[in-house]
Amino acid sequence: MTTLLVMKQIIITLYSKYEVYITPFLKFTLALISLLLINSRVGYMESIDKLTLVLIVALMCSFMPMNFIVIMSALFALLHLYSFSLECAVVVGAGFLLMFLLYLRFSPKDTIVVVLMPVCFLLKIPYVLPLSMGLIGTPASAVSVACGVIAYYMIHYVVQNGAAIAAMADEETAAKFRFIIDGILKNREMAVVIAAFATTVIIVYLIRRLSIDYAWTIAMVAGVVVDIMVLLMGDLMFDINVGLFGVIFGNIVAYLLVLILQFFVFNVDYSRTEKVQFEDDEYYYYVKAVPKVVVSKPEKKVKQINSQRTGTVQKTRSTH
Repeated sequence: MTTLLVMKQIIITLYSKYEVYITPFLKFTLALISLLLINSRVGYMESIDKLTLVLIVALMCSFMPMNFIVIMSALFALLHLYSFSLECAVVVGAGFLLMFLLYLRFSPKDTIVVVLMPVCFLLKIPYVLPLSMGLIGTPASAVSVACGVIAYYMIHYVVQNGAAIAAMADEETAAKFRFIIDGILKNREMAVVIAAFATTVIIVYLIRRLSIDYAWTIAMVAGVVVDIMVLLMGDLMFDINVGLFGVIFGNIVAYLLVLILQFFVFNVDYSRTEKVQFEDDEYYYYVKAVPKVVVSKPEKKVKQINSQRTGTVQKTRSTH
């Protein structure tokens, strides 16, 4: 455990020292992964499905605000959909615009969640973000999580029903719009996932704010249980074919990954908890102080050897 704490301290020190280089690199990595996944998942427009273009755009994102990654990811997705169907691009574009205005209104600091949620879905680890945002976010973070879920399911619906939409090429435009809009709005699986993830964010946030020992651990366990229960209840009510094993295994993996987040953000020693009481002219104050677990980096010990004395000793030995 001490070794891990020392490594944590080293990582924090390195990040604070080289933040000006690490932050752009992380933005570049996130933008690169997002754009590559969009190209591989949608990929209707060949002109933007090129590694060189993706690298250039990702490099631009590394020096721009986080919102720029959201905009470029949405633009790539819309260009692919436009190449496939104008109606799809219009419907999804309108959805992106509404979500952009919504999360900017309620949770503008959670921009990264809107990008990470579709990425986590494609990487088969979507349960990580509700737990994480419940721990480090606010109840308004549920809006960003919901927007990320909607963004994923809109694109997923178009890709999954691409053959049916292409077969409607000769039908009226209104019929195609109706088919796409109804398919997205009546997606029960999306509604259940939004309800489960939003509830998880709020429950985790409320519990981890309690003044009890191991609040974060209890909050994570409660979040996992609530997420599983809501998803399974939604499956029973709406028959959305949510796999029991996949939900349970995915939440367990999410819990293990979020433990790493807890280690870096909230690592305390409850055995040394102190409760302090003091007062002023108007109030009594009751303070519970829980110390952080901090281990300083080991200092390097340098041994100095007197070369002249060593030479004298060696000379004396050779004489004998």
